[in-house]
Amino acid sequence: MAFPTIAQLNWVCDDNLLGQRPLMGIDTVQLQPYGRRVRGYDFGSLHYGEGIFIYMQGVASNAQGALATINEVTGVVVLTVAASRGPIGVSLSTATATQWGWYQIAGSAVVSAATATINQGLIVTATAGQAAVVAAGLTQIYGATSLTALNTPSTGFVQAGINYPAVLGYTSSAVG
Repeated sequence: MAFPTIAQLNWVCDDNLLGQRPLMGIDTVQLQPYGRRVRGYDFGSLHYGEGIFIYMQGVASNAQGALATINEVTGVVVLTVAASRGPIGVSLSTATATQWGWYQIAGSAVVSAATATINQGLIVTATAGQAAVVAAGLTQIYGATSLTALNTPSTGFVQAGINYPAVLGYTSSAVG
């Protein structure tokens, strides 16, 4: 699996924050309060438009495009699994537990996926940080829809429209 290159996907902060670092970068020390939200724009060749991002601590085994639950009260971020609950962000970096980075919470995102079909809802899977197409009996991600088939924009990923996605613990009753 290869995440799009910086030439293809290059999220840049739109907000006027003095000393703002690249949204797809990794900070070795905390440079923003956790939970800070900013708007950004994709200046890469994919032209994903505008997105909203939240600054949080990294997580062990993190990867670009991985789904993670976000706790804005404690600052804890955990890669999603089938039993996950709560708000979700899409990691823009490989920031580990001793690092800091940005997670996308709205806009057109590149999401790690096992399966995907155009215009289908997404679910969390047993594989940490990975999504798949909605199937009966599995835990749905509310606020996340696949916009492309699997392997678009790159192998192992799907372009997804997200709008403050969350896993509430409800299972889907039908495909789609």
